[in-house]
Amino acid sequence: MLLVEDDLTSRLTLKAVLEAGGYFVDSAASAAEAVGKLDERQYELVLSDLRMESPEAGLKVLAHARLMDYKPATAILTTYQNKQPDPRQPVLIEPEALPELLSKVADLISQRAARIVERQLRQA
Repeated sequence: MLLVEDDLTSRLTLKAVLEAGGYFVDSAASAAEAVGKLDERQYELVLSDLRMESPEAGLKVLAHARLMDYKPATAILTTYQNKQPDPRQPVLIEPEALPELLSKVADLISQRAARIVERQLRQA
Protein backbone atom coordinates (compact mmCIF):
# COMPACT_ATOMS: atom_id res chain seq x y z
CA MET A 1 0.00 0.00 0.00
CA LEU A 2 0.98 3.63 -0.38
CA LEU A 3 0.75 5.82 2.73
CA VAL A 4 0.77 9.56 2.00
CA GLU A 5 1.30 11.72 5.08
CA ASP A 6 3.30 14.92 5.40
CA ASP A 7 3.76 14.74 9.17
CA LEU A 8 6.85 12.61 9.82
CA THR A 9 5.74 11.34 13.24
CA SER A 10 2.31 10.29 11.97
CA ARG A 11 3.81 8.71 8.85
CA LEU A 12 6.33 6.64 10.81
CA THR A 13 3.77 5.58 13.43
CA LEU A 14 1.17 4.55 10.87
CA LYS A 15 3.76 2.75 8.78
CA ALA A 16 4.94 0.78 11.82
CA VAL A 17 1.38 -0.19 12.78
CA LEU A 18 0.50 -1.27 9.24
CA GLU A 19 3.73 -3.23 8.81
CA ALA A 20 3.12 -4.93 12.18
CA GLY A 21 -0.25 -5.93 10.71
CA GLY A 22 1.56 -7.73 7.89
CA TYR A 23 1.30 -5.12 5.13
CA PHE A 24 4.08 -3.87 2.87
CA VAL A 25 3.95 -0.07 3.17
CA ASP A 26 5.56 2.42 0.83
CA SER A 27 5.28 6.02 1.94
CA ALA A 28 5.31 9.52 0.49
CA ALA A 29 5.62 12.88 2.27
CA SER A 30 3.79 14.97 -0.34
CA ALA A 31 1.16 14.76 -3.05
CA ALA A 32 3.81 15.23 -5.75
CA GLU A 33 5.90 12.36 -4.38
CA ALA A 34 2.79 10.16 -4.14
CA VAL A 35 1.77 10.84 -7.74
CA GLY A 36 5.27 9.87 -8.87
CA LYS A 37 5.12 6.61 -6.91
CA LEU A 38 1.65 5.81 -8.26
CA ASP A 39 3.04 6.14 -11.78
CA GLU A 40 6.02 3.88 -10.98
CA ARG A 41 4.36 0.85 -9.37
CA GLN A 42 1.02 -0.70 -8.47
CA TYR A 43 -0.59 -0.48 -5.04
CA GLU A 44 -3.60 -2.32 -3.65
CA LEU A 45 -4.48 0.61 -1.41
CA VAL A 46 -3.68 4.33 -1.21
CA LEU A 47 -4.16 6.00 2.18
CA SER A 48 -3.67 9.75 1.93
CA ASP A 49 -3.72 12.57 4.43
CA LEU A 50 -6.32 15.14 3.41
CA ARG A 51 -4.31 18.31 4.04
CA MET A 52 -0.69 18.45 3.08
CA GLU A 53 0.93 21.14 0.96
CA SER A 54 -2.56 22.39 0.10
CA PRO A 55 -5.99 21.87 1.72
CA GLU A 56 -7.05 19.40 -0.96
CA ALA A 57 -3.72 17.74 -1.78
CA GLY A 58 -4.98 14.39 -0.50
CA LEU A 59 -8.03 14.51 -2.76
CA LYS A 60 -5.73 15.15 -5.72
CA VAL A 61 -3.66 12.09 -4.80
CA LEU A 62 -6.77 9.91 -4.62
CA ALA A 63 -8.12 11.32 -7.88
CA HIS A 64 -4.83 10.42 -9.58
CA ALA A 65 -4.92 6.94 -8.01
CA ARG A 66 -8.40 6.34 -9.43
CA LEU A 67 -7.12 7.12 -12.91
CA MET A 68 -4.62 4.27 -12.74
CA ASP A 69 -5.46 1.16 -14.78
CA TYR A 70 -4.95 -1.09 -11.75
CA LYS A 71 -7.62 0.79 -9.70
CA PRO A 72 -6.26 0.75 -6.13
CA ALA A 73 -8.62 1.07 -3.19
CA THR A 74 -8.45 4.59 -1.74
CA ALA A 75 -9.19 6.28 1.57
CA ILE A 76 -8.61 9.61 3.27
CA LEU A 77 -6.52 9.61 6.42
CA THR A 78 -6.80 12.57 8.77
CA THR A 79 -5.73 13.62 12.23
CA TYR A 80 -7.61 16.92 12.20
CA GLN A 81 -10.16 17.25 15.00
CA ASN A 82 -12.56 19.46 12.99
CA LYS A 83 -12.40 17.44 9.82
CA GLN A 84 -14.90 17.82 7.03
CA PRO A 85 -14.53 14.59 5.05
CA ASP A 86 -15.43 14.52 1.41
CA PRO A 87 -18.72 12.59 1.20
CA ARG A 88 -17.50 10.99 -2.05
CA GLN A 89 -14.78 9.14 -0.13
CA PRO A 90 -15.77 5.60 0.89
CA VAL A 91 -13.96 5.44 4.22
CA LEU A 92 -12.37 7.94 6.53
CA ILE A 93 -9.59 6.33 8.56
CA GLU A 94 -8.54 8.21 11.66
CA PRO A 95 -5.12 7.32 13.13
CA GLU A 96 -6.61 7.78 16.59
CA ALA A 97 -8.71 4.69 15.91
CA LEU A 98 -5.72 2.34 15.64
CA PRO A 99 -7.62 -0.75 16.81
CA GLU A 100 -9.96 -0.30 13.85
CA LEU A 101 -7.27 0.72 11.36
CA LEU A 102 -6.10 -2.76 10.38
CA SER A 103 -9.69 -3.97 10.04
CA LYS A 104 -10.61 -1.05 7.77
CA VAL A 105 -7.49 -1.58 5.66
CA ALA A 106 -8.34 -5.27 5.25
CA ASP A 107 -11.92 -4.38 4.25
CA LEU A 108 -10.73 -1.88 1.62
CA ILE A 109 -8.30 -4.38 0.09
CA SER A 110 -10.98 -7.12 0.10
CA GLN A 111 -13.48 -4.84 -1.62
CA ARG A 112 -10.90 -4.02 -4.28
CA ALA A 113 -10.20 -7.73 -4.85
CA ALA A 114 -13.93 -8.40 -5.23
CA ARG A 115 -14.23 -5.61 -7.82
CA ILE A 116 -11.33 -7.08 -9.80
CA VAL A 117 -12.92 -10.55 -9.81
CA GLU A 118 -16.29 -9.11 -10.87
CA ARG A 119 -14.61 -7.16 -13.69
CA GLN A 120 -12.78 -10.29 -14.89
CA LEU A 121 -15.98 -12.35 -14.84
CA ARG A 122 -17.80 -9.74 -16.93
CA GLN A 123 -14.99 -9.76 -19.47
CA ALA A 124 -14.92 -13.58 -19.70
